Amino acid sequence: MDRKDFLKASLLGAGLLTFNPGLGFSNASRLKKVTILHTNDTHARIEPFPEESPQYGGLGGVARRATLVKKVRLENPNTLLLDAGDVFQGTPYFNFYNGALDFEIMSMMGYDATTIGNHEFDNGIEGFASVAPNAKFPFVSSNYDFGSTTMGRFIDPFIIKVLDGIRIGIFGLGVGFENLVLPELHRGVTYKDPVEVSKQMVRRLKNTHRCDMIICLSHLGYEYNHGQVSDSIVAREVDGIDLIIGGHTHTLLERPDIITKDSGRSTVIAQVGHAGVVLGRLDFYFNQEKKMVASQAKNTAVDERWT
Repeated sequence: MDRKDFLKASLLGAGLLTFNPGLGFSNASRLKKVTILHTNDTHARIEPFPEESPQYGGLGGVARRATLVKKVRLENPNTLLLDAGDVFQGTPYFNFYNGALDFEIMSMMGYDATTIGNHEFDNGIEGFASVAPNAKFPFVSSNYDFGSTTMGRFIDPFIIKVLDGIRIGIFGLGVGFENLVLPELHRGVTYKDPVEVSKQMVRRLKNTHRCDMIICLSHLGYEYNHGQVSDSIVAREVDGIDLIIGGHTHTLLERPDIITKDSGRSTVIAQVGHAGVVLGRLDFYFNQEKKMVASQAKNTAVDERWT
């Protein structure tokens, strides 16, 4: 089975995956439902891959993704569309439009937030700042200190969204610059430890802003075998993050990874490969006291069905 057929078989036939169930769904009518749609590492993939592409032939494309997103929003208006970075670089569309087209399309699609990937520095600080006004959605990044750079004017450390009374805090984490971003391309921007920053953000979002759910948009990478800080490490070492939407390593997690700490609290990690060939979906259910009691996940291949 080639990669394309494997992808379709694993996603289209997967059905609904339930994790961390807190109760039976016979009581679902009394629960509040929040849907999270997510992408990562879309890398300027505007059109579907050519049919003859050996890995993802015929998959992807922003028009198809938009159709799928619209369908989900009609099912549940309480939906967020989030991205984990590396919107830039990968096709001639980036070479010509420098990311402006991607931001315009994401705005039309109604993205609620994205974080900063390492490739967002490919045209330098000023290159990002020149196209950022095309984005009608916020950028969140908590562990990059932007100092007085023009880039910093477009980026928030966190945002808060309220869906059906559920307060959702969203913050972002970026990968270290070493061996990824040339010093002259990120001059004036410094990297801070993601674990310590995450702990600070959880305290701030929980205690000051009274968030019922905390989401991290991470471009750290899912997991490494050499000790580099990753989503898995953040999930294990930081208590209070409910969901990490990951990027950078282009990892296709067919089902979310669940990290449970000694406190009994769990962190869900989700990542959907790259290039927009998959749209991730997670549904979270809250009781009347705004406590999360159940959750479900389903990834969907972005294919000809959504043309």
